[in-house]
Amino acid sequence: MKRIMFAVFAALVLFGVLSCSKKAQVNIASAEDLNGKKIGCQAGTTGEIYVQDNVKGATLKSFKTGMDAALDLKNGAIDAIVLDELPAKEIVKRNRDLKVLDIRFATEEYAIAVKKGNTALLDSINKTISVMKADGTYEKLVKAFMPADGAIVVPEAVPSNGSEIIKMGTNAAFPPFEYIEGTDPVGFDVTMSQLIARDFGKKLQVVDMAFDGLIAALQSDAIDFIAAGMTATDERRKNVDFSEPYYSSNQVIIVRK
Repeated sequence: MKRIMFAVFAALVLFGVLSCSKKAQVNIASAEDLNGKKIGCQAGTTGEIYVQDNVKGATLKSFKTGMDAALDLKNGAIDAIVLDELPAKEIVKRNRDLKVLDIRFATEEYAIAVKKGNTALLDSINKTISVMKADGTYEKLVKAFMPADGAIVVPEAVPSNGSEIIKMGTNAAFPPFEYIEGTDPVGFDVTMSQLIARDFGKKLQVVDMAFDGLIAALQSDAIDFIAAGMTATDERRKNVDFSEPYYSSNQVIIVRK
């Protein structure tokens, strides 16, 4: 009798699990399907702003990093993640049970941010970006950090003879633009910032912090410029000055397979 009751109980539990699993399935195949869903975003990013402004009835949950959002997506706490394309691909590469939908929206342009009125640094940064694109350095960095085969080769650090420090603020959880390898911050933005520091006659110091605290740190002089895959939005321009754009990206959607 006990065996029969246990079998019935086990069957009911299995049925409940299957039912819950079935209920947990969420059909998202387009940006419009985000309406009314539970969406994860990295705090302070363009993805978060997009969801706030364009997705109707969504429950938005902000995370310090995209990888933190991925953990909640995997366990069903959220239905999808809205994130920049390249970091999203890196997350999916590390989490085979997730996928990036083959749709792109909300095109954006990354730029370097400096404190308002710091024209000397801004002019130097713009010159560095221009030279990088003209002499082939930019293309080499793209191939190094965004290779077709996915095998990133981090270039050697750019030497600087400067004795004074210039501080670059970033959030090193945004590969391939900035991330931690071993104990050191590396990435496209880090190498580019080394070039910026060298051309400005100073030595680079990378300051890693939460993305949504970067602008406040810049305004308080805790850092000298921001290189963090930051989109030059009109709202941010009220508080900082931006360089010429150096990379165009799109927002994408990550879902469970």
